[in-house]
Amino acid sequence: MNEYIEQFTQIWNQSDALSLIVFGGFFLMVYFLPTLLAVFFNRRHLVKIAVFNLPAGFSVIAWGALIVWAVTGKAGDYIQQKLAKRAVQPG
Repeated sequence: MNEYIEQFTQIWNQSDALSLIVFGGFFLMVYFLPTLLAVFFNRRHLVKIAVFNLPAGFSVIAWGALIVWAVTGKAGDYIQQKLAKRAVQPG
């Protein structure tokens, strides 16, 4: 365990500010990918997705579920509308 900490410390000390900023930006983009996808797909549950994204980033399963929610939300609304029409129509 101490070897990993020492390696991390060495890498951290050897890296310059630009590479740390680039890595930090990339990390934040991946961490908040569900929120970014919700913005891109214009989801009405954007605020809920953003709030759930904060703790869900620590769990791969929850983070993946948020990505699915952010991407397929409108498709789910469309399917619900189709099912509602079928339930109303006789036969």
